Amino acid sequence: MKSAILFRAGWRVFFWAAGIWAVLSMGVWSIWLAVNAAGGDAGQLGLTMSPQMWHAHEMIFGFATAALGGFFLTAVPNWTGAKAAPEAFIAGVFAIWLAGRIAVALSGVLPPALTALFDLAFLPILGAKLLTQLLRRPKPQNMMFLLLLSLVWLGDLLVHLQWMGLTGTEAQGLRGGLLAICAMIATLGGRVTPAFTRNALLRAGREDRLPVTRGPLEKAGIALPILTSASVLFGLPDLVSGLLAVGAGLATAGRLAGWQGWVLRDQPIVWALHTGYGLLALGFLVWGLSLLGLGSEIGALHILGIGAVGGMTLAVMSRASLGHSGRALIAPRAVAIGYVLVPVAVLLRWLAASFPGFYDLGVLASAVLWIVAFGLYVMALSPVFFSPRADGKAEA
Repeated sequence: MKSAILFRAGWRVFFWAAGIWAVLSMGVWSIWLAVNAAGGDAGQLGLTMSPQMWHAHEMIFGFATAALGGFFLTAVPNWTGAKAAPEAFIAGVFAIWLAGRIAVALSGVLPPALTALFDLAFLPILGAKLLTQLLRRPKPQNMMFLLLLSLVWLGDLLVHLQWMGLTGTEAQGLRGGLLAICAMIATLGGRVTPAFTRNALLRAGREDRLPVTRGPLEKAGIALPILTSASVLFGLPDLVSGLLAVGAGLATAGRLAGWQGWVLRDQPIVWALHTGYGLLALGFLVWGLSLLGLGSEIGALHILGIGAVGGMTLAVMSRASLGHSGRALIAPRAVAIGYVLVPVAVLLRWLAASFPGFYDLGVLASAVLWIVAFGLYVMALSPVFFSPRADGKAEA
């Protein structure tokens, strides 16, 4: 059965689910926005939290965590030589992720503590499984991802504590969770982007333009994003978080400058990684400046959310899906169009936040482009998720 194939590997079900949820959740949000922009009253959608906060929560702790689940369930066995998670575990942990999405959507009728229980269960169970695999060949550079997953989970916990009426930490949790995922991207993207670029340059016979890495800059490009997220999650002053974020943006940009991405501008599956990483650098910098009193914080957060998280996950999920399914590493035309649409969506959302007269049109147009980008991804790669490997090899 094709549905059974979906649970053979973590990348299959979670990369598919991330794309589906990117489209569905943004679609609901767009309809709510459109009704209100037209002068109607779309209400609360049956939620206990505001629809704005539901949207933010589901992009960070729904969409992005699905992408992380697919990545780690696939990458960690390759890093350590551990046995991949069995189909039963993958199906079970996916069901837990899905239960979290349903619980948050039904928060208007569920007790807040039960909503929290369902939503907060996914990352600890995923992390426990990853720990058993990482311990097979423990390395600090890999074990650190458990810390980053814990920071993401802490952000979600802070959100639920306010939804349960115990604290006032909703905004802190959302920002901290987003920044923790961005720290994850800074670390993972800092590995895969130069590595994949190097491979592509070698295939193209461009040994003279291989990526360059610089030790101190690489360390700063990992440490500063992590410290930025931690500063928000632990409630440090905006001045501290802002300065850390500016430093993170400059370090990230410095790393990217040495990776020779412009040499492969004819290969979308490579330049999409560089574009996402560039938007990560820009997002850190602009968000840090906003905390120092320069520019719109909401606009900056959407550079990180749409451009860095959305752009990098789209690039990594599509590449990994093609590679692990035994297909050529050439982005389908529909997916390549999606790569282009995401930065345009970033620009429109930033303009909407920066120019109030453009708000409704800019937000809706940005949302539509996001939906189209991930809709094209789902349309183009669903046959990959539901089909055996093209080369006949065992699942990897």
